[in-house]
Amino acid sequence: MKIVGVAACTVGIAHTYIAQEKLENAGKKAGHEIQIETQGTIGIENALTQNQVDEADIVILASDVKIAGRERFEGKRIIQVTTEIAVKSPNKLIQKAAEVVSQQKQTGGRT
Repeated sequence: MKIVGVAACTVGIAHTYIAQEKLENAGKKAGHEIQIETQGTIGIENALTQNQVDEADIVILASDVKIAGRERFEGKRIIQVTTEIAVKSPNKLIQKAAEVVSQQKQTGGRT
């Protein structure tokens, strides 16, 4: 499964980068391809390409603030949570993402 996402917290310092690291580690541990863009005080890092977004099975937005470029995820299956959830329960979040994608494939995209 291919996962992309964005992490952004209110201050844009600690939780943004912790959420990114936790999600990427949990995703890789579960055997998925995952890349999380950060939108912190130093700007956008690890920026997603449109190709990565297009090929993703699901998008995880771990944010406490409005993110830049949300329109690029239009039409994609999105899970939106706070950075706190991404930091505290990354494995459960990745598992939920896999369940959502599995359900989507079983129903042929209908929900």
